[in-house]
Amino acid sequence: MFEEKSFSTKIGGHEFIVSTGKLAEQAGGAVTVRVGDSMLLATATMAKTIREGLDFFPLSVDFEEKMYAAGRIPGSFFRREGRPSTDAILICRLTDRPLRPLFPEGMRNEVQIIITTLSSDSEHHLDIMSVNAASIALMVSDIPWNGPIGAVRVGYIDGQFVVNPTIPQMVDSLLDLRIAGTRDAIIMVEAGAKEASEALVIEALEFGHRELQPLIDLQLEMQAAVGKPKREIIVEETDQILAETVRLRLGDKVHKIVEETDEREERNEALDELREATVDEILEIDETTDPKDIREVIAEELKKAVRERILYEGVRPDGRGYSDIRELKSDVGISPRAHGSGLFQRGQTQVLAIVALGTPREAQKLDGLYPEDTRRFIHHYNFPPYSTGETWMLRGPKRREIGHGALVETALEPMIPPEDEFPYTIRVVSEVLSSNGSTSQASVCSSSLALMDCGVPIKRTVAGVAMGLVTDGNKYAVLTDIQGIEDHLGDMDFKVAGTGEGITALQMDIKISGLSKEVMAEALEQARVARLQILDHMAQTMPEPRQELSKWAPRMITIKIDPDKIGAVIGKGGSTIRSIEEDYDVSIDIQDDGTVYVAGLDGERADAALSKIEALTREPEMGQIFTGKVVRTTDFGAFVEFTPGVDGMVHISQLSSERLNRVEDAVTIGDEIMVMITDVDKDTGKIRLSRQAVLEGWSLEEARANDVVRSSRGNGGGRDRRGGDRDRRGGGGPRR
Repeated sequence: MFEEKSFSTKIGGHEFIVSTGKLAEQAGGAVTVRVGDSMLLATATMAKTIREGLDFFPLSVDFEEKMYAAGRIPGSFFRREGRPSTDAILICRLTDRPLRPLFPEGMRNEVQIIITTLSSDSEHHLDIMSVNAASIALMVSDIPWNGPIGAVRVGYIDGQFVVNPTIPQMVDSLLDLRIAGTRDAIIMVEAGAKEASEALVIEALEFGHRELQPLIDLQLEMQAAVGKPKREIIVEETDQILAETVRLRLGDKVHKIVEETDEREERNEALDELREATVDEILEIDETTDPKDIREVIAEELKKAVRERILYEGVRPDGRGYSDIRELKSDVGISPRAHGSGLFQRGQTQVLAIVALGTPREAQKLDGLYPEDTRRFIHHYNFPPYSTGETWMLRGPKRREIGHGALVETALEPMIPPEDEFPYTIRVVSEVLSSNGSTSQASVCSSSLALMDCGVPIKRTVAGVAMGLVTDGNKYAVLTDIQGIEDHLGDMDFKVAGTGEGITALQMDIKISGLSKEVMAEALEQARVARLQILDHMAQTMPEPRQELSKWAPRMITIKIDPDKIGAVIGKGGSTIRSIEEDYDVSIDIQDDGTVYVAGLDGERADAALSKIEALTREPEMGQIFTGKVVRTTDFGAFVEFTPGVDGMVHISQLSSERLNRVEDAVTIGDEIMVMITDVDKDTGKIRLSRQAVLEGWSLEEARANDVVRSSRGNGGGRDRRGGDRDRRGGGGPRR
């Protein structure tokens, strides 16, 4: 018998149900979390022994997106889940970031957290459920961890904050804020927004931290009721005798290097020389000492020197003050054939962004659990090894690259024009050419410039900046535009992107146990001032989008046709649409609602293709002149197909300016002739045509007046072949 125990609380009006004891009994900790009909299984397991030789904590978080959770079969060839989707990777990162700072310092036992989707109702977000599920699994497990944390999503809908809004509700939200925190502090923030003000974000953070408290209560209750005893672990600690020996050898040399060098290369070279000299000296005394341990002590001394100089002298490693931005440079039009390109450099961080435009059919197709099935705006971020002067194998984008690419996409998305105004698929790729801190926010800037260089009518320019933090007890310093060493040795990486009107994206990673709202408010205000300075610089390079697209970009023309006419454009087996694409060198996309996109490099040929489509789908109107093909002849006239699937009858008296004895004296099957529509019977759909009206240059009124047969016998002729039979007087039944 299962000994399942369930606990619940309410968040935002939704029942949050957690159960344990039924599934995955051999995991260190296992729980199911259910909201609505969405359910996740979270497991947390720790290795029994430490991993030797590591200088970091080996934590891995995996989100297993199972298509069966939504009653679907994967769309891949193998019909099984393959590599994690972008959404799954982003959920992994969102879950990892608030958990990691709360593990014991020096812990080297491998910890693996796996979240598996058991059910998805396409209504409740799985990402926030994942963060909470992982925290609960750790709390009831035997793994040492300084939790719990709670996580909620905050939306801003119709002027009100909403906690954990559903997926449909988020369509109308100004803000998509995901926040995780402990009882006393905020530990993780990630957000997308439609130009939200700093004041609104701070208010949302306070609201979110207040609303997540029931989740903290729930986990403490569960731990007391069903939690396992925590296992003892061996924490890697520095050999204090060795540390003291190294410090005596170093003296104040590390501090002097930090004080006397502003440039990274010069500082690194001096530190490398000091490091190797110190290692050699100590190994001469005791050759059994591990050089890695010596280098770790030197690294701690460097961290101490840098942080003390920032906090107590007000000077950063490169000599800047707290709110100073590094030198800015930017340019556009770097790539001659790309549809748009932008280069942005801040200090030693340099990013080149390239834009390519495509047709709607080139939108990214998504095979995941969220309702969204395509994406027309795509941003990708690449971080090659040469950007840091290193070498490593190129094996595709890592999770960090996917995460940074998605963050930039979030920052730019609110400024992208809607499809009905700019019917293109847009792909932007950021290539990091040189890295020394904040490459993701440099990518925001370069991508914004590239979009404007391309001629994409973005609403406003977007810029981003990364903020840092150094703390010592109650003393702290918020740093603007952090470089690599400040990110590595500091306590926070807080990325803020937006326009002159407000914030469009946030992401905060910290290495300490939490931040107060006051510190976050100060960081946001400092970031706003810096963002405006960067926007001013960018405006000097590219003040607004170009009025015309690059000559290499496809020209997109859009029309709306009757959905019932889509078949006429596509043709049997796609023959008609393929013929138009080949004849006019264009790409054609047809949506189910009858929207037709015609794209081609040559504008005139695209216009000609559009005219062809209009001719194929045009409803017959009296007085229109067409070139049609004779498809059948009878004793009394000829049937001319002037639009695929639609023909009309030209009476023998209207085939020529001369009197004819036989229809074949004027036309034969297969001939192409110009005809005018002179009558359309609205009840039967029969269409009467006149070739004589074209030959004589008559107006519609003249053509109808000279059609004696029509006047004396009533109208006859063809009709849309899909509409039914012709009467006998008009020339027989439908052509097969």
